[in-house]
Amino acid sequence: MNSELEEYILRHSEAEPEYLYRLWRATNVHTIHGRMASGHLQGRLLKMLVEMIRPKRILEVGTFSGYSAISMAEGLPEDGRLYTFEINDEMEDFTRPWIEGSAVADKIEFIIGDALEEAPKLGITFDMAFIDGDKRTYRECYEMVLSILRPGGFILADNTLWDGHVVDHAYDNDHQTQGIEAFNDFIAQDNRVEKVILPLRDGLTLIRKKTTD
Repeated sequence: MNSELEEYILRHSEAEPEYLYRLWRATNVHTIHGRMASGHLQGRLLKMLVEMIRPKRILEVGTFSGYSAISMAEGLPEDGRLYTFEINDEMEDFTRPWIEGSAVADKIEFIIGDALEEAPKLGITFDMAFIDGDKRTYRECYEMVLSILRPGGFILADNTLWDGHVVDHAYDNDHQTQGIEAFNDFIAQDNRVEKVILPLRDGLTLIRKKTTD
């Protein structure tokens, strides 16, 4: 997709909230990997998917700067709650003020820690999950999430096209690429779920846990 087409899409989509635009700008100025933030188009899609799926409890693995967490929380009902885990404690000083300063702060529980270990300890059955953490552990994260997701619940997995590296043999020895490829191959054969990869930004896989085996 070229920049002209991308700009056209954004002009004809729901406008990015001013607070999230400022967060996106701050993320790109003050963090090394600013492009990891979901951004305008994906943020509006996440909000709309929440409004369509209508979950009460959402799990996010990988908060980063909080853009996706805030976007999803915007779509939650008044009694909805999003639990977001960030394993990199160096992000806390940047991210926590942005989450706590948002209009949906009361719907977000921001937790520093390893979701693989800590999320099951919450004792919550989730309706929806967004996986956007360490690509090397995507398959392990998926199994953890699936175990605490209700039948009929949804998982969104980000970066599943990985800048096209999944079909570029020059990256065959890259551990993160290997993690994404292993995840994609596994999901494609997993009969416990329905799945489709959306070619949005860096690839977004939409997964639905079947209600019966």
